[in-house]
Amino acid sequence: MNSYIDVKIMALSPLCEQAAYPPEYATEGSAGIDLRACLYESIRLEKSERIRVPTGIAVQMPPAVVGLVFARSGLAWKHGIGLPNGVGVIDSDYTGEIQVLLTNFSNDAYLIHPQDRIAQMVFMPVYTARWLLVSHFASTERGEGGFGSTGR
Repeated sequence: MNSYIDVKIMALSPLCEQAAYPPEYATEGSAGIDLRACLYESIRLEKSERIRVPTGIAVQMPPAVVGLVFARSGLAWKHGIGLPNGVGVIDSDYTGEIQVLLTNFSNDAYLIHPQDRIAQMVFMPVYTARWLLVSHFASTERGEGGFGSTGR
């Protein structure tokens, strides 16, 4: 059973209004919604190069929700295209254009065409931490065991 949130969206460019509004889930079971490149012409992403790709959209999420931008697994596997920061964070109070940071981790240049699916965004709840200063923690089975402490 799916849970839904209302996310407002604005098309910021007439170039991308019809093709990118609104973004779509690829399948009924998809967690991430596809983000598309809002470009007038194809751009070449050279090996080891980083670029910022506009999507032509802005969103407004409810408070306590975050949009997490992830690489598309097919682009990462087939072409070595990913996000240099691992995951992009779109805060609920950010209402500017969503832009996707892409890096070419492969040895070959890659062409990004107008309306290519370049990333995916997942909406998640956010918990705000309230720090509680304590002198000790409740004991756990793992305790302070770090790297490799739980076995192979």
